[in-house]
Amino acid sequence: MTAPQIGRLIALLLPTALLGGALGSQYLGGLHPCEMCYWQRWPHAAAIVLAGLAFTAPAEAQRSRLLTLLAAAAIAVSGAIGVYHAGVELGVFEGFTTCTSTAKAMSTEELLKELMKVPLVRCDQVQFAFLGISMAGWNAILSLTGAAAIAWLTLGRRTAR
Repeated sequence: MTAPQIGRLIALLLPTALLGGALGSQYLGGLHPCEMCYWQRWPHAAAIVLAGLAFTAPAEAQRSRLLTLLAAAAIAVSGAIGVYHAGVELGVFEGFTTCTSTAKAMSTEELLKELMKVPLVRCDQVQFAFLGISMAGWNAILSLTGAAAIAWLTLGRRTAR
């Protein structure tokens, strides 16, 4: 396998694994995401689409490299949001000072009924940590490291044709 092929594969597998882990922890593990958790998911979804499109051309083709680099950029965006989220959890950054919600517009009575069904999840509290690092911290570490590796593999020395 060539470096661009490996980079393209990582660009597809890394966000798939991270998004799958987030969804699995939510739907199978019972962890409820906060607003910033959702923010970190969207760039991974975009990266999956971009990396998938990169497979429509040979890995060394300019189009494939561009799509792979765009996927790496999306992964890095999720990692940057993860840095901010982890900073909020650690008290480095302030975070939200008002309530946030993804609820649609509804009457006060309907809103109260919906609020009673959903647990209140704060962005400044760690729900789960592994080796002392929160999920947001792990997302930051894996996403930023992965994005750098993808860029390095994709932009590396091109083979002579």
